[in-house]
Amino acid sequence: MTQIDFHTHVADRIGHICRLVRKARAQAADSRIVILTQDRRQLSALDQALWTFSAQDFLPHAEVNEPVAAQSPVILTDSDQSELPHHDILINLSGAVPAHFAQFGRMIEIVSTEAGEVDAGRQRYAHYRQRGYPLSHHDMSQP
Repeated sequence: MTQIDFHTHVADRIGHICRLVRKARAQAADSRIVILTQDRRQLSALDQALWTFSAQDFLPHAEVNEPVAAQSPVILTDSDQSELPHHDILINLSGAVPAHFAQFGRMIEIVSTEAGEVDAGRQRYAHYRQRGYPLSHHDMSQP
């Protein structure tokens, strides 16, 4: 069953995801991550941030439709219907319950500080809880 982690009160979602990817890759170099964005604009911003996040870190990634996607440890997509080559970790920025999240071993929901997004995050949390998924919560406003 998919383990679901909620990271709430995230002021800088793009920066937070870059740090999550760096941490996951440092802990397990073979970790495979899919990042589902809300739209193309957000995907482009994340793509740029992963290249420029840190001068000391290389965060290899590709968009799902690129020929190298199957070999890439990090895949970016803005479509919930994309055909994905791996299902280890899903990072959800879409604002909705991903259609195929249960195929992943772990999913991380990123919820910002915006009121509308907080409400949507609470609804997703209740959705997963009602279905019996193991949940954890990390309040990122706490040091």
